[in-house]
Amino acid sequence: MSTITRSARVSLKPIEVPKALQEGEKFIKWDEDSGTGLPVTLRVDPKGYFLYWTDQNMEVEMLDIATIRDVRTGGHAKVPKDPKIRNVVLIGSQGSLEEKTVTVCHGADFVNVTFINFCCTRKEIAQLWTEGLFTMAYNLNQLNNPTIKFLEKLHTKITLKADKSGKILVKNIVKLLAQNKEDKKRVEKALSESGLPTGKNDTISQCKFQFEDFFAFYKNLTQRTEVQKIFNNLTDGKPHLSANQLVEFLNVVQRDPRLNEILHPYADLQRAKDLIKTYEHNKYHQQRSQLTFDGFLRFLMSEDNPIVAPNKLDLCDDMEQPLAHYFINSSHNTYLTGHQITGKSSVEIYRQSLLAGCRCVELDFWNGRTDEPVIVHGYTFVPEISAKEVLEAIAESAFKTSDYPVILSFENHCNPRQQAKIANYCREIFGDMLLDKPLDSHQLEPGGELPPPSMLRNKIIIKNKKKHHHHHKKDDSVASEESEPRPEVPQGNGEVIAAALTRQGSSESSDSESSSGEEEAGGVDSAVGEDARETHAGAEISALVNYVQPVHFSSFENSEKKNRFYEMSSFDEKQATTLLKERPIEFVNYNKHQLSRVYPAGTRFDSSNFMPQVFWNAGCQLVALNYQTLDLAMQLNLGTYEYNRRCGYLLKPEFMRRKDRRLDPFAESTVDGIIAGTLSVTVLSGQLLTDKRCGTYVEVDMFGLPADTVRKKFRTRVAPNNGINPVYGEEPFVFKKVVLPELAMIRIAAHEESGRLVGHRVLPVLGLCPGYRHVNLRTELGLPLPASLLLLVVVKDYVPDRLSELAEALANPIKYQSELDKREHQLAKLTEDTDVPSEARPERPERAERHERHDAKRNNVQPIRAEDAPEGSPLKEAVLETKKLIENEIVSSPVPVNDKNSHETESKTNGTSDESLAEALEALLSLKVVRSKQEDLARKLDALRRKYDKEKKPATSKFYVSNAKKQLQKRLSTKNITEPVGGAEEGGAGGSAGAEWLQLERELRLKCHHAVYAALEKHVRQDQHTQMKALADALEVDKKEILTRLANSRKEDVKALAKKTNRDKDEINRIKREIHSQSVERGVAECCRLEQKYAVKREQLARAHDRLLQLLLKRREQDLLELERMCGEAGEG
Repeated sequence: MSTITRSARVSLKPIEVPKALQEGEKFIKWDEDSGTGLPVTLRVDPKGYFLYWTDQNMEVEMLDIATIRDVRTGGHAKVPKDPKIRNVVLIGSQGSLEEKTVTVCHGADFVNVTFINFCCTRKEIAQLWTEGLFTMAYNLNQLNNPTIKFLEKLHTKITLKADKSGKILVKNIVKLLAQNKEDKKRVEKALSESGLPTGKNDTISQCKFQFEDFFAFYKNLTQRTEVQKIFNNLTDGKPHLSANQLVEFLNVVQRDPRLNEILHPYADLQRAKDLIKTYEHNKYHQQRSQLTFDGFLRFLMSEDNPIVAPNKLDLCDDMEQPLAHYFINSSHNTYLTGHQITGKSSVEIYRQSLLAGCRCVELDFWNGRTDEPVIVHGYTFVPEISAKEVLEAIAESAFKTSDYPVILSFENHCNPRQQAKIANYCREIFGDMLLDKPLDSHQLEPGGELPPPSMLRNKIIIKNKKKHHHHHKKDDSVASEESEPRPEVPQGNGEVIAAALTRQGSSESSDSESSSGEEEAGGVDSAVGEDARETHAGAEISALVNYVQPVHFSSFENSEKKNRFYEMSSFDEKQATTLLKERPIEFVNYNKHQLSRVYPAGTRFDSSNFMPQVFWNAGCQLVALNYQTLDLAMQLNLGTYEYNRRCGYLLKPEFMRRKDRRLDPFAESTVDGIIAGTLSVTVLSGQLLTDKRCGTYVEVDMFGLPADTVRKKFRTRVAPNNGINPVYGEEPFVFKKVVLPELAMIRIAAHEESGRLVGHRVLPVLGLCPGYRHVNLRTELGLPLPASLLLLVVVKDYVPDRLSELAEALANPIKYQSELDKREHQLAKLTEDTDVPSEARPERPERAERHERHDAKRNNVQPIRAEDAPEGSPLKEAVLETKKLIENEIVSSPVPVNDKNSHETESKTNGTSDESLAEALEALLSLKVVRSKQEDLARKLDALRRKYDKEKKPATSKFYVSNAKKQLQKRLSTKNITEPVGGAEEGGAGGSAGAEWLQLERELRLKCHHAVYAALEKHVRQDQHTQMKALADALEVDKKEILTRLANSRKEDVKALAKKTNRDKDEINRIKREIHSQSVERGVAECCRLEQKYAVKREQLARAHDRLLQLLLKRREQDLLELERMCGEAGEG
């Protein structure tokens, strides 16, 4: 059995179809039900999309290669049980029937699998077809082809369905895309607009229905008005996009702003020209480096515009870490195909699970009636299957799609004799695949890490109770306990009560040597439950156990004390949830070194699943699910493990592996050292979602930490009666703060209006490509669909709302500058009549620049270098350093304002002493506006007196005028503004006429008083506004300087990093992210410091102005009282 093929054939290389498979081969196709053999010619289309066969009547049948689950020949191929059929299908004289048979296995889920059998003349032909078909079926491009390739696939399907004369039937095209009468008319209309016949019985020559013709038909059918709108916005309404405009589109819209420009250079003009050459089919525009709408649409649907970074699909994780550092794709009660109590068992589902990337399967061994061990769900109505057949199936399928280690989780209820037989079967069937002893480099000793997956390639690891010989020692007695607590015994009300988690000591260890109760779901009494416990491990099978030794979990403290990383424990979902809630941080730390397995609760009789993300958040490696149920949890599991070449292992984030990092799974704030992200997804439209005429909608959910998980919140409107080209609008779904992007996945699901799932896709947040992207949908099993969605994705690092502008500036200072200029221009139009006059606008004097240079020097802002940061937490150090800067910041004097009319006043109003305020007040009262109003008052009073003298006192007019001139000169001083004009007494001698004159004088003086102080109050408020604006401008200048300095520093650091060739790509990427995060953190912190400093200045300035305003108002009341008093006295006199 050691000769079994083990090489994993999963690949991302372009699909290549061997010439022999394209040309075809003669086979006899048979199935057991019909009892006949049918001669056919078997072929594969040149693109590798379909396996199809033609019979003697030229009738064509086909099978989508993406749906092929397995291809077998030799001992594992199907052969007819009926001797008559065997005689019919046996052709050729060489080789046995098994060796000349090719069995193709396909299906829409793990349970309902269909087999198609073909017999040929020689075993070499069978081997060629088996290898070729399997390699094509598991080429990752079958799943991850760009949207335009799925259109090619549709076109291929239509052409393969041609009639006997080789012509394409119009009715086949219509039937493929529509069921409803109205939708059929839409398809016919699109055919007509494409210049193709539309009649029900019409045919199309294949030479007139090449892919270009089909693509034109697709555009007429789906219209793609939403893409046309995007295109028009980019071209400003012109019919083509220039190469420069394409460069800008690639760098601004389609580029991840978090990428480093050294490691990931910006698109240049040559890149744009290459894309135009590839996707622009109009030679005229191609020669002029112009991209039309047709070429733009092709680009958006191409492999050059993927939704997920291609490296995420390939083997991208470091596979040299200890085994406990990975999430491992795991199955629960693998043998079951349905209900936990009344379902069926299957050998085949072991193959299907392993082929799908599962790396941990469960086997429940029980004593067989004929002394042969069987696998069965104990004390249920589930039929048994042969243990030997299961082991053979595992050996044959374990490493066909992944060569990384497989863990067999044994739950052993057999007697010693049958246990020994199981051990012998393992050795015989698995051969050198069986890891029956520890590696020399990784011995079983306290503190020793588990070996990495890379050192365990093509190895099968047994998880079974380990027999220990030193039970008198407490630690060893604990180690001898079974991994899973005593069985859950159903009570009278049907509830299942789990055993306690905290049993300790040798006196209880024997009781804990039992199964987890996974197999005793219900329907048995407590006595039977006691009998259901696992038996003691026999010496033979115990010898096979090494790196995965199950023990009863007592406490995190006990596990830490023993320090045995090769010991692991299992928990049902209820127990694991309790631990997660009560000891989340300890649970994460435990999983940094030891394996833990979580399985569904025994009450899930219907084989439903819990959400695996809950326990991935705690770092649990073996989160076991019921593969037979393709519910949401299983869909998420399949989608998550689709990445890293579907090898079944995903490296946990760094903070879940390192001792010096701490993670609380319930954290809502940013985790130390991790950059939170912001994700925005806009679902613009759908294409070919369903052939039904019904309403459709799309939901976008996120799964991650509890703080990151968002479900049933984001849903588009329903696009009514349209499954062909629904447009959903432009409402973005914003995931404002993703605390841990590395753990987060988004699920995009399209539904019919009734709620039925059309298709979905699970995407890693960390691998998402921003911009306008098409995403092709999958079935529940993860098989590709022709349906697609157009999304607009925006990704960036998270910052609080008030600092979002700063973060954008740090990522792109040039854009930030242009945005500020644009905003300033827009504001200028709005404030054209109310802004400060140009000559009074504040400037940046030399003193202010010296002040800023002093600040920069004192803050000692140096280039941020990753190598200078402490090991483990560079961001933390940066933040702490900035906090110190904030704490030590000495608030300096406010920024001076070089205002022509108020520079001197400003320097005084910033003072807070009574003396300085008094001086400022006096300066105010001597302003030009005050002098002009006083002069105006004097002129009016002089005119009034002249008029009065002329009419009433001509004899004394000369004296009065000269006296008035003297008084005018005296009253030019503001201190004397309230003194009555000399000569009032003389005027008062005139009786009633004098009283009238005094009343007029009083009115003029009061009017002047109010005008002067109103002007002064307005001046003070304008002065405050000017100085506040000056502070705001100064703050913006300081921010710009910070942005420029940090951006330059970051560039220098990255350039220096790029010159260091002694580091691998992952290390460079890590350091690059640290440099970027340091830059953002430092910039945010420095701007916080600036905000605080300027806030103090604004407060100080506002306080000074308030006091000055209060003094001014007080002076106004005093002057008013004095004016009233003197005018009153003059009147009396």
